[in-house]
Amino acid sequence: MTDLATAPETHQHVPLRHPRLPAFAPLLAAGIAAAAAALIGMTLSWNLTGIVALAIVIHLVGLTLWSRTVENARAATDRLVTSLVWVALLIAMIPLVSLIWKVVQEGSPALNAKFLTWSMRNVIGEPGGIYHAIVGTLIITLAATVISVPIGLLSAIYLVEYGDQSKLARWIRFLVDVMTGIPSIVAGLFAYALFSILFGPGTQMGFGGGVALSLLMIPIVVRSAEEMLKLVPADLREASYALGVPKWRTIIKVVLPTAMGGIITGVTLAVARVIGETAPLLIICGGTDSVNFNPFHGQMASLPVFIYSSYTQPGSNPEILKTMAWGAALVLIIIVMALNLVARLAGKFFAPKRGR
Repeated sequence: MTDLATAPETHQHVPLRHPRLPAFAPLLAAGIAAAAAALIGMTLSWNLTGIVALAIVIHLVGLTLWSRTVENARAATDRLVTSLVWVALLIAMIPLVSLIWKVVQEGSPALNAKFLTWSMRNVIGEPGGIYHAIVGTLIITLAATVISVPIGLLSAIYLVEYGDQSKLARWIRFLVDVMTGIPSIVAGLFAYALFSILFGPGTQMGFGGGVALSLLMIPIVVRSAEEMLKLVPADLREASYALGVPKWRTIIKVVLPTAMGGIITGVTLAVARVIGETAPLLIICGGTDSVNFNPFHGQMASLPVFIYSSYTQPGSNPEILKTMAWGAALVLIIIVMALNLVARLAGKFFAPKRGR
């Protein structure tokens, strides 16, 4: 009988760590793939699109095989999926970067003090300005925000704090989802029909544009505010109730301040979403070459309508008006970027402070 104490050891040492590719492996693979694709593409007289597509395929296949040889199958799969995500990101960035580059290239020559401080009133044969369109855009957007934020925020408070899973709350969520998909032209037609009934046929004013844009803003405000209110911990509400604070005061003093950063971000993004709408404003606001500060009287210009009319109806000065249209588009993009920056800063400023 074999003595267990003198039996040879048969333990097998299993390595806990596998070899890993160096950190610069993806970049090295990308460089080799680009060089190989360029060589093949120039040899076969391919265009840039074909060369880039071939480089992507070589990179994906080469990096995956390299990882599978040195590391293991699981790491190779991880690197393949990571590479696919990066490729998708780059493909999504191509139209965005090309659009911004085109607008900056075409619109930057038009930017000057006169362009931003003059209107198109009595301007003949020379470049005018977009001051009237900037003023109209800001007034109309402000009117839409004033209408949308109270309605959207109060609706979200009802859905989260009072309605919950009631039948009415389910119907409201369904109608909000339906309103999210309403075409902007329908909102413009609704506002035009409403103001024609109230003030007479053919009525056009800036406030009508605010009403039309509010129909597009309200669903975004409701959904974003609802999600932010849902993120407020229930423990905060229960602690407030335990101290004898009524529900309405708990909402005002506890729930809303906690979710205020996300709510402001959602409102700002909703404004950025509708500030470039053209069809509703073309119907209900019309267009004018003069500055109009009164949203309740007369037609009111806006940047989207100015861009549309300048590019489609250039008149006797096509080059001047088309350049101005590109300049107005650049100004509109700058305004949207500024709103997104404000939204991020407001979200960080109003975010709940956490102790260390």
